[in-house]
Amino acid sequence: MTDSQATGSASIKGSGSIRIQPLILAAGKGTRMKSDLPKVLLQIAGKPMLGHVLDATKELNTLAPIVVTGFGSDQVQQSFPDCIFVEQTEQLGTGHAVQMAADAIPADSLVLILYGDVPLIQTETLQAVLEAASDGKLGLLTAHLQDATGYGRIVRNGEGAVTSIVEHKDASAEQLAIKEINTGILAADAKNLVKWVSALNNNNAQGEYYLTDIIAMAVADGVAIQTAHPANQTEIEGANDRAQLAELERAYQLQLAKKLMQGGTALADPNRIDIRGKLTAGKNVSIDVNCIFEGDVALSDNVTIEANCLIRNSNIGNGSHIKAFSHIEKTDIGQGVDVGPYARLREGTELADNSKIGNFVETKKTKLGKGSKINHLSYAGDTEIGENTNIGAGTITCNYDGANKHKTKIGDNVFVGSNSALVAPVELKDDSTVGAGSTITKDVEENTLALTRSKQSQIDGWKRPTKK
Repeated sequence: MTDSQATGSASIKGSGSIRIQPLILAAGKGTRMKSDLPKVLLQIAGKPMLGHVLDATKELNTLAPIVVTGFGSDQVQQSFPDCIFVEQTEQLGTGHAVQMAADAIPADSLVLILYGDVPLIQTETLQAVLEAASDGKLGLLTAHLQDATGYGRIVRNGEGAVTSIVEHKDASAEQLAIKEINTGILAADAKNLVKWVSALNNNNAQGEYYLTDIIAMAVADGVAIQTAHPANQTEIEGANDRAQLAELERAYQLQLAKKLMQGGTALADPNRIDIRGKLTAGKNVSIDVNCIFEGDVALSDNVTIEANCLIRNSNIGNGSHIKAFSHIEKTDIGQGVDVGPYARLREGTELADNSKIGNFVETKKTKLGKGSKINHLSYAGDTEIGENTNIGAGTITCNYDGANKHKTKIGDNVFVGSNSALVAPVELKDDSTVGAGSTITKDVEENTLALTRSKQSQIDGWKRPTKK
């Protein structure tokens, strides 16, 4: 661990090494979400909104984040145990939330105020806010919007210096015409911040303690206000209802899609991919529409993923082809493997190079050897299959006796005929053959044919039943 990581310090131009204290306001209930979860635990790309905000601070080498909670505080604390938590039992405004955290803020720190329901803020933007706060200034993140409805307006004097922020409900007609808005994200010296928030009052249209009122206090104290701006408007957008949450989801997914395409991945439609975790892709990778990637997924060079696939925590090797509607979870796939369509590969599946899993095949804890095939309508569970083996359509490994799982071992160059049941524990040794329609309960030796069919009978002159 470096010294800066240990102490939560970061290098900021003009200020040397400063201890950065993230303060994240996350007390809102999110009534319009109509959820039992606190709003900040609702997810974007499979991760709570608060998790995205925390991720944006990690590269800044900060002190442990302070999170102000309210509704569902226990749930938030359980989800993010590495944070410091302060509870705001009454939601009386952003200024009040910071007041509640005042005692937890180190006096020698630079406080970076963020919001748990503004999940797409970027590390680079936060760094710009911190730079703006260098040399004792107050750094303020603002943006210019064509429609500024609902946002606090940035008021500047004739020289262009920020003098105050006025909330939308308290703004005059002239102030409402201002297009520069307050995002709420700011950085300020801890001692000044604590002093200013302690002096806040709620003499305003909403009867709340506005954090924005500290701007005028800073100006009165001779503290310069320096602004920074986000690269993209989505960075400053919050989610107050399900529609806004969905809009942020799509915006975030499009960002991920663009990064993939910049790296050379071909996407049939960048608006129809969902990445809920980490997806890495090699060269000449092609992904069709409506594919979902969850957890850690790695695609090697020349991989093709057809439409409507779900891939979770898996690795797919060079030149492999995943056909449409396949579900793959915790699986390692080698090179030149064909999977699907409509295949389901479950936890513990390992497919060696040039093997094949066909349509409507399910596997679990199964190793399929090099060049081996399970082409149609089969289930293989707790199974080891050697090289160049063919498993016929409708074959089932009967691995569960109602209480325990048992293993099936199949050697190299084995041929299993269609509609066979292999009752585990059982072993089919190298070069053995199982005739179609057999139920195998004992080991099959090398170079032998195993059959368990009853003798076929035939009734002459059979008359079919007729309806009465």
